[in-house]
Amino acid sequence: MDIHIKQGLIQQEESDLIVVNLFQGETVPAGALKAVDQALDGLISTMLEAGDFKGKLGDTHLFYSRGVLPAPRVLVVGLGPQEEFGLEQARRAAAAAARRARELGIAQYSTIVHGGGVAGLDAARAAQAVVEGSLLGLYRFMSHKRDAAQEEAGGPAAVTVVEVDAAKMDAVREGARVGQVAAGMANLARDLINEPGNYLTPRELARRLRAEAEQIGVQAEVLGEEELAALGAGSFLAVAQGSEEEAQFIILEHRPQGVEGGDLPTVVLVGKAITFDTGGISIKPAEAMWQMKDDMGGGAAVAGAVLAAARLNLPVHAVALIPSCDNMPSGKALKPGDVVRAMNGKTVEIISTDAEGRQVLADALCYAARYDPVAVVDVATLTGSIGLALGRQVAGVFCDDADLRDRLLKASELAGEALWPMPLHKPYRKLIDTDVADMKNSGGRYGGAIIGALFLQEFAEGYPWAHLDIASTVWQEENSAFAVRGGTGFSTRLLLELLRSYA
Repeated sequence: MDIHIKQGLIQQEESDLIVVNLFQGETVPAGALKAVDQALDGLISTMLEAGDFKGKLGDTHLFYSRGVLPAPRVLVVGLGPQEEFGLEQARRAAAAAARRARELGIAQYSTIVHGGGVAGLDAARAAQAVVEGSLLGLYRFMSHKRDAAQEEAGGPAAVTVVEVDAAKMDAVREGARVGQVAAGMANLARDLINEPGNYLTPRELARRLRAEAEQIGVQAEVLGEEELAALGAGSFLAVAQGSEEEAQFIILEHRPQGVEGGDLPTVVLVGKAITFDTGGISIKPAEAMWQMKDDMGGGAAVAGAVLAAARLNLPVHAVALIPSCDNMPSGKALKPGDVVRAMNGKTVEIISTDAEGRQVLADALCYAARYDPVAVVDVATLTGSIGLALGRQVAGVFCDDADLRDRLLKASELAGEALWPMPLHKPYRKLIDTDVADMKNSGGRYGGAIIGALFLQEFAEGYPWAHLDIASTVWQEENSAFAVRGGTGFSTRLLLELLRSYA
């Protein structure tokens, strides 16, 4: 969808539809809504007096202007309670409006900047949220539907963001630019997560990311199994050995164009990318195994964040490390009781082959040290335990470095992708002690998310490090007014905000 920015009055827009808003509980139109109401001879006021629209977040009400306005349709979208309003509510309101426009078969529409007026949000951030919400809300995965082209044609082709204040136009333009890039890369991550495992193999993931990188100007490198063996990546390769598909270690590296000097901060993002996870010999139950195509959600997110940083030419050296393979049972597969050696020389006894994510991340975290980074963040669908602790809307962040943790929590707030600090409880480290190796890869049922993070910490040496467990947030089970069932792309936009903080 094309994004246009315009200075002017929303009631003067020549568009198929104009979008204005209302806080929950308001009974008297204000701001842009008041101007539209006056043009409609009090029609909106009459609705509010009758109590037919409450302004709940994401609710919409449609009016027809009957030639009084240049736009034939007016859509009022609810913002929820004003005291609870912020960037995420602006994002969700924009998503709901975009989806309603698609339902109406609208080709193009215009919207005000939700929150940019009386709510007092920063103009750039508010415009970013509106554009992000519009693009995220319209997302659909259509790659394997026979009538995909026809269905896609039914969505809006363009949206115009209208700002009345000329002094805010530069900020609105910049915010909209960031929002378009951020949402575009989050939707790319969603495409990758939704792609079936027979289409998205490790080599195909590498091919697609390489193509995206070349288009944007990001350096891309892919290491195969021979190169990984030479590096001593025995932990990663042990997971891959049961599959017919070759493991791929994908490296994306953004260096800003036109920036002099080599002293830019280096941030390394490490993303687990198991393109399909059967659990290996410790095989998963059949019922929900089909969803294990989403086990590469961390890799998709870190790729999207670095590609977005490059599109915005952020003055930061950003690296994505994406270890990718399938986890399959076969005569060659890793077995419980086996011992493997990681790149830093530490040995691991395999208790469960379904604890494979930490195995591939271990070698990637070792590899990250060569960049001398100011921060390393790994992102992984690591444990079911995190969902039991935090539910489906909040991911866990494990981090002992105060500055990095604070940056992540601020990025979480700006992106509307919720994180909750979790403890790296040192006494639990003994739960992965073993008689035959330096550690084992599973410490039992209780505290599984913490134990997984403590395992990873053994390989994150020499730099500030954080671990995001996104196992419960990578996939949305139900359709809503704001998003569709399937891959969420969770943490793509959050990680972009983190990179912006270093830039």
